[in-house]
Amino acid sequence: MNNISKLKAGDSVDTFYLIKRSQQGVTSQGKPYMTLFLQDRTGDIEAKLWTVSKEDMEVLKPETLIKVKGDIIDYRNKKQMKIATFRLATEEDGLNPKDFVEKAPIDENTLYESIMDYVIKIENGSLQRIVRQMLKKYGKEFLSYPAAMSNHHDFVSGLAYHVHYMLRTAEALCDIYPSLNRSLLYSSIILHDIGKVKELSGPVGTTYTTEGNLIGHIVIASEEISKVTAELNIEGEEVLLLKHMILSHHGKLEYGSPKQPMLKEAEILHFIDNIDARMMMMDKHIDKAEKGQFTERIFPLESRFFYRPEHLE
Repeated sequence: MNNISKLKAGDSVDTFYLIKRSQQGVTSQGKPYMTLFLQDRTGDIEAKLWTVSKEDMEVLKPETLIKVKGDIIDYRNKKQMKIATFRLATEEDGLNPKDFVEKAPIDENTLYESIMDYVIKIENGSLQRIVRQMLKKYGKEFLSYPAAMSNHHDFVSGLAYHVHYMLRTAEALCDIYPSLNRSLLYSSIILHDIGKVKELSGPVGTTYTTEGNLIGHIVIASEEISKVTAELNIEGEEVLLLKHMILSHHGKLEYGSPKQPMLKEAEILHFIDNIDARMMMMDKHIDKAEKGQFTERIFPLESRFFYRPEHLE
């Protein structure tokens, strides 16, 4: 198998991949083509199929396994696959799409135990009850869903993995800055992206749901907190503060937050979220680069590219 993480310009491929996403397009000459985002357990790659039929466009859908022959090229400092031919996988191939999905390097049980250790550290009784109820309600999805469709933590259990590292960062910052309220910060970290269990379709072939497109995970999470607090008959300022943390965690209005942070814990939540997402994106791309070379441009990181040192270990 040609592992995607090891592919470089000049390589040829002849193996199976899973379609993560697919897009249809038209060339400047008016000819249809398709962009496929192919994946295996080691990563994903953008692939171009320049000659397509109507039938091809109907079958090349997310979660479909295909065997492709093609070449890897360098397109604008970005690794890309040029597909020559393909065929759909059949039952005789004996393949399972789940075997082609990237997973968090920590298993679900370990992530759950780690996160529950922080739930116990939430000293505010109302906040702990809210968090426990939300995890009880959406625990299965919380532990298996990615944190995003692309860019960062876009793999099975990515959401819980993201929360796990955010909690560790928060604990260190609370030790340095003891004026931070641990209960509020830990609660909001665990729940800040809980809306993604409704915004996204699932861990395999992830797409945005109708609710995700029309409302988005930030508002979904706030609404879910309202439902849970009503079920538990919990009222008080901490509910209002928790909602504010969720609604402001993207930091700026132009980044999708209905409100900007107005609590120091909300400001810290935004930065912890941003740090973990950016570290994941940098590691993801730097690991793909050869030593002494630059990564491809990373659009979410202001279209910058990053250098992988040749000797620094």
